[in-house]
Amino acid sequence: MKIKKNSDLRNAKSIGITIENYLNEIGIFTLADLAETTSVEAFKRIRKNYPEKTIPICHYLYSLEGTLLNLHWNDIPAKLKEELKVNV
Repeated sequence: MKIKKNSDLRNAKSIGITIENYLNEIGIFTLADLAETTSVEAFKRIRKNYPEKTIPICHYLYSLEGTLLNLHWNDIPAKLKEELKVNV
């Protein structure tokens, strides 16, 4: 049986229930967990868990980074978006 930890992800900017569930599946339950893992690594792990799905960079990678920066994914500077994509 999977035990779910308390999560501050639910109230974080850019994190909806689907992304929260994906994060929980890879062992990320808090913003601190996400910061320690990094948005790039979390994105890679989510994609690895769902190889049959198209996991859009803007809805996942940028949302995860936006959460850490307390920004909407669309407000992340273009230069940072490019750096993130290079590391995926």
